[in-house]
Amino acid sequence: MIDWQREAEVRKNDLMKDLIGILEIASIKDLSTATAERPMGDKIGEALEYMLKLSEEAGFTVKNVDGMAGHAELEGGGEGTIGILCHVDVVPAPGEWTTPPFEPEVRDGRLYARGSIDDKGPTLAAFYGLKMVRELGLELRKNVRIIFGTDEESGMSCMRHYAEAELMPEEGFAPDAVFPIINAEKGQMNVKLAIGTGRKEPGQERVLSLLSFQSGSRINMVPESASASVAGPDAGQLEKDFILFCDVNGVRGDVAITDDVATFNLYGTAAHGMEPFKGVNAGTLLAVFLADLEVQHTGAEFLSFLKLLHGDFYGHRLGISYKDEVSGPLTVNPGIISFDQAGESFVQLNIRCPVSSVYEDLKNRLEEAAESQGFNLEDYRESQPHYVAPGHPVIEALQKAYQEETGEEPVLLSTGGATYARFMKKGVAFGACFPGKEITAHQKDEYIEVDDLVKAAAIYARAIYELAK
Repeated sequence: MIDWQREAEVRKNDLMKDLIGILEIASIKDLSTATAERPMGDKIGEALEYMLKLSEEAGFTVKNVDGMAGHAELEGGGEGTIGILCHVDVVPAPGEWTTPPFEPEVRDGRLYARGSIDDKGPTLAAFYGLKMVRELGLELRKNVRIIFGTDEESGMSCMRHYAEAELMPEEGFAPDAVFPIINAEKGQMNVKLAIGTGRKEPGQERVLSLLSFQSGSRINMVPESASASVAGPDAGQLEKDFILFCDVNGVRGDVAITDDVATFNLYGTAAHGMEPFKGVNAGTLLAVFLADLEVQHTGAEFLSFLKLLHGDFYGHRLGISYKDEVSGPLTVNPGIISFDQAGESFVQLNIRCPVSSVYEDLKNRLEEAAESQGFNLEDYRESQPHYVAPGHPVIEALQKAYQEETGEEPVLLSTGGATYARFMKKGVAFGACFPGKEITAHQKDEYIEVDDLVKAAAIYARAIYELAK
């Protein structure tokens, strides 16, 4: 009988070395450095090539698919293929980190770096799980293919490209969430709402003028900071009120005053867009402060709408609240906010929809609510939910592996996140964050516990064997 945990422990040092190597690559999407060979930018291309080189050195069959994705395959008996879908791209790393986000450091048994839990740590754990199965010379009926994507954080175009260019496995898992098993993923609506020309009478001039407002860089992140400039003869007198507002709300803020222009900066708490209630949205909170000021009409409408959105995590004020038993409630994250007095002004919402949602109904209700506040729906994209019913052989194999390695009940879960699992007909998300542990994906000081990393590698090795034998 194989002691999977012992096999993982034996490989711990190599696992850590290889993981630190890829964590040092700042693989954030940057199209300004894109080339035909590295279409998502130089650093993401470097990260993909890093994993393919490791795979080749480990003896797997390797393929780079147009720089959009790549795979490493362990050939078995050929009776189908098990897929393990991972990603090497990461979100930006704003905020004040204890140590630089791309200089990995182990502190108190935790490995800190951007991507450590989302998704480079789990990727290397799954990769080492596959290495263990290969090195032990176990007989498999099915092939196992680990696929490395490059655009998971910005729309998953990489997996769509891969599915068109290669034969996508129909079953398997994505190590990009939590243990035990996520068999239900919410769908998404990504919506851009732009302010109209302003509905108030032109003669209604106010004391202050909103010049600009900026918050957020990714629609799937809770904005950690926000900045707004207000002009008017009384703008400078607001500094004390703003500092008091920040103190009352438990956030940091500062004010810069030049002539009759005051620029307010507010710092909230970043979080993943699928769980907006775990962060503090700096953009909507700053709007709460500014909304009660005597701001000219177009700015007043913009701020009023943001104030309406603040803390409305479940879409009640937008009239789109909904939940089901399988996947829980709909959530709303105002991820990107922009106001320019002389240009475009908009709010981008990332809405996570339960698996039984009727999208057309939600869209119509959202559009109606937005129009009532002076906003127009200018851009709309949706992705359908994903669900694998309990009792499927893939789920049963993963449940067996998890239970026998941990001794814990392998319950089925749902998530607001979207993983690559949805690209496989019978794919589920499987780890790597353990129950009860803090999830630091998309946050500053992101980390993975080293012991959990090794434990995950053991679980993945056993799961791969269960699925492919």
